[in-house]
Amino acid sequence: MTFIVLIGMAFSNPQPASVRVDTSASYIVWKGYKVTGSHTGKVMIKNGDLQFDEAGALAGGGFEIDMTTINCEDLQGEWADKLVGHLKSDDFFGVATYPTAKFVITSVVSRGKPGEYKIVGDLTIKETTKEIKFNALLNEVDGKNVATADITIDRSEFDVRYGSGSFFDNLGDKTIYDEFELSINLVAAK
Repeated sequence: MTFIVLIGMAFSNPQPASVRVDTSASYIVWKGYKVTGSHTGKVMIKNGDLQFDEAGALAGGGFEIDMTTINCEDLQGEWADKLVGHLKSDDFFGVATYPTAKFVITSVVSRGKPGEYKIVGDLTIKETTKEIKFNALLNEVDGKNVATADITIDRSEFDVRYGSGSFFDNLGDKTIYDEFELSINLVAAK
């Protein structure tokens, strides 16, 4: 009987090692565009993990975004406060009702070079989940794993429609483009 158990263990697929994301060092930079320019800011990671196979390659993971931390970094004072208040309102992300967003990796494929991956996963914003695909890099920096990715998201797919020319006419220079950019920076122990 012991022999059968040992053989079974030899042919079983080991579970990926999970490493917790360092939330004090991990963040997302956002950039949104309108007809007359753009705005940029940060939002922090609430929790998350990266999963690695036995060879140290990225195998999975996910993270939760703390939408209550969204800020604006290109405006100051009253103008920044107004923009952040509007982004947190029901016109945009409805942070009082939806204080978090999340991303869960469903597939990781090597792009052929060490640390380069094609990621597929489910992004949930305002309880709407959509599959997204993007390229990511995983590097060792100061003895830690640092995963980075640049993603373009269509906010209208997540019921964020305020000022969208796709849904409203005659907005003129008040139009806010549907697509916005996210630059993800996740730090985890090595």
